[in-house]
Amino acid sequence: MTYDAEVLVIGCGNVLFKDDGFGPTTIKEIEEHLDERPLPDNVMTIDAGTSAPHYLFSLPNPMWKKLIILDIADFGGEPGEVRILSRDDVPQGKYQDPHSLSVADPLDLTEAEIVIIACQPEDVSSPYVVYGLSESVKKAMPKAIDMVYEQVEI
Repeated sequence: MTYDAEVLVIGCGNVLFKDDGFGPTTIKEIEEHLDERPLPDNVMTIDAGTSAPHYLFSLPNPMWKKLIILDIADFGGEPGEVRILSRDDVPQGKYQDPHSLSVADPLDLTEAEIVIIACQPEDVSSPYVVYGLSESVKKAMPKAIDMVYEQVEI
């Protein structure tokens, strides 16, 4: 797949580990309601799952103007709290593919504006597969979606 859009809305995470599925689940919700709430033509949504570092960030496209990343982040907030984080708020290597030999942080490979819409998780600690978001994170999705729509205006 080619990511030829000026704005990418990227859901990162693993739906098999409770709140870690926030990004992909939010992307799915956006895509299911595009008839009622369309995105501009220059915007592409991507459920990147756990493959974002390898398949997306390692292949930057000069046409990208903004990358909007939906993900969980422990920023010390209340479970379900949603914040916008900048590239500088993300720990070095957060989106690094752990199997890669590259030492470059993928977020540094593009000159596009990076916006991270992050949700404070309630539960990602289980070593077992637990499908589905916690209630607090599920309730945060509408706010995160509204933030996406605010951000796609470039």
